[in-house]
Amino acid sequence: MLTRRENQPPAKMSDKKMSSSRRQHLKSLMLQIAQGFIEAEAIQAEEDKNSYMDENVPSLSVPGSMQELQVLHVPMESYCVCRFLLQTHYNITDSAIEDLKIKLQDLKGKFRKPVLKKVRMSADAMLQALLGSKHKVSMDLRSNLKQVKKEVKEEVKDAADWRKNIEDKAGMDGRKKMFESDP
Repeated sequence: MLTRRENQPPAKMSDKKMSSSRRQHLKSLMLQIAQGFIEAEAIQAEEDKNSYMDENVPSLSVPGSMQELQVLHVPMESYCVCRFLLQTHYNITDSAIEDLKIKLQDLKGKFRKPVLKKVRMSADAMLQALLGSKHKVSMDLRSNLKQVKKEVKEEVKDAADWRKNIEDKAGMDGRKKMFESDP
């Protein structure tokens, strides 16, 4: 007999919904399996490393007596002293080279010029700054200018004169007089 499920066409993946507890259970199983694979790989890598070391690297022979250790220590001590002396000599020569570079740069004159700020100063203050205490005379620039006298036109007229001129110039006769009188 066919059951109801067999009569229906197969369902799509999007139609099937999995419960959250089932999903969590499957997820935890997958994580446990992956953890087992990782541990197995780590054990295999450690075994490969140990086998390689046994095949290619000879075992370390450490001297057993104190005299043999002292014989090994003497060259090491001389090596350390020699290294210290070479390091100090290197530091001294390096600082000397830096000093010479600075002197060379100073001699070439190639150094960065500082940016100067604009300062408002009077001519007296500028001379005071340049000459110091030697500057005692105040510099008055206007005193050295040439004096020019203005010629004043003499227009001494009475109050009645200007009224009379206006009356004369009024009308057409006045305009004619105005043009005739102007040079």
